[in-house]
Amino acid sequence: MSSISKLTTPSSRRQFLTLLGLSAVAVSCGTGGGGSAKDQAKTLRYQGWAGSVILPELAEDLGFLEDVKLKWVGNTISGPQDIQSAATGQVDFGGAFNGAVVKLAARKAPITAVISYYGVDKAAYNGFYVLKDSPIHSARDLIGKKVGMNTLGAHSEAMLDIYLQRHGLSQADIKKVEPLVVPPVNIEQSLRQKQIQVGVLGDILRDKALQTGGIRPLFTDHQLLGNFSAGTYVVNDRFLKENPDTARTFVTGVARAIEWARARPRDEVIDRQIEIVKKRGRNEDTGPLKYWKSFGVAETAGRIADKDLQLWIDWLAKRGDIEKGQVKASDLYTNEFNAYSRKDKSKDQSSAAKPTSKSGS
Repeated sequence: MSSISKLTTPSSRRQFLTLLGLSAVAVSCGTGGGGSAKDQAKTLRYQGWAGSVILPELAEDLGFLEDVKLKWVGNTISGPQDIQSAATGQVDFGGAFNGAVVKLAARKAPITAVISYYGVDKAAYNGFYVLKDSPIHSARDLIGKKVGMNTLGAHSEAMLDIYLQRHGLSQADIKKVEPLVVPPVNIEQSLRQKQIQVGVLGDILRDKALQTGGIRPLFTDHQLLGNFSAGTYVVNDRFLKENPDTARTFVTGVARAIEWARARPRDEVIDRQIEIVKKRGRNEDTGPLKYWKSFGVAETAGRIADKDLQLWIDWLAKRGDIEKGQVKASDLYTNEFNAYSRKDKSKDQSSAAKPTSKSGS
C-alpha cells in the first residue's frame, strides 16, 4: 500500500503547469472525436443529494457551465448507485468514493473518472467517535466491537480497515470488528445508547455531537492519511467520445467552482449554496449548509493523480475484492477534459472580494 508521504505529496509545479499547457492546446485545437459542437448534448442528467449542493450545481449557478445545462432526475443516497447509473446511461455523470469507482471499473464498466469532487482536509473530515468514558483507546480494543457507518464497502469501511491494518491487526482479528450500516442521522443516538461502540460522524452531525459533548475521537481520516481527494465524478465512455466539447465545458466548469469556493470567504460560499437550495424549491432544510467548511479536494482544479486511485486498488486487492494487477490506476481516469488554466485561476481569485450576479458574471 502507498505510504502516507506518497498520498500527501502534491504533484510537482512543473508537471502541473505542463498538464495545464496541454489542456490549453487541446482546447484551441478542438477534439479528435465526436460530432460538431452544435450536435453534442447540452443537457446533462444527474442525481443530487437532498439538502446539499453538489459542485456541478454550484458551477451552473455561477455561470461556469456556459451553454451546458443540468437536469435533475432525483436524489441518491449512495455513491456506488450514482456511478452505476452513469455506467448504464441513466444519468450522464455520477460521483462516488474512489474505491467504488475502482470496483466498478474492475467489472469492465464503461466509465472514466474526469475530476475529483470531494476529499479530506483539516476542515472536511470524518471521525470515528466513542463515548468519553469508553474503554476503547486503540485499534486492538475494537476487536468484537460494533462500528456504525452510513454504508459498507465505501469510504468509512476503507478508513477503518486501513487504521486496523496500520496498527498491526491480523486479517483474522480485523474480521472480528463489526462494521454496521446505521443511517447517519441515527449514528450519534445509537452511540450514546450503546447500541454501537463506535460511530462515524462528519460535517454537521460531527459538529453537533461534539457540541453536545460526552464523546471523543478514536481517530479521523485526516489524521490517518492527511489531505487527499477521496471521490471522483465519472462519465460513460460513449458519452465522452460523442460529446467531448460538452464534457470539457462540464469538467472545466466544475474545476472553476472548486477554485471559486477555495478563494471566497466561507460565509459567501455558504450563502450561495443556501440560495441555490431555496431557488430549486424542493422544501429542503438549509440548516446543515451553515456548517459547510470545505469540499476537501486536494489537487488544484480537482485534477486526478494515480495516487488518488492506487490506495483503493491496493485496499481492494488485499480484501480480495479485485485481483492484484487487475486494474491500473492510470487507465481509470483522464485530465484531458479539465482545461482550467492559470488565467481562469487568476480571474476567479481576483473577483473573490466582490459579489457576483446570480449568473456568475
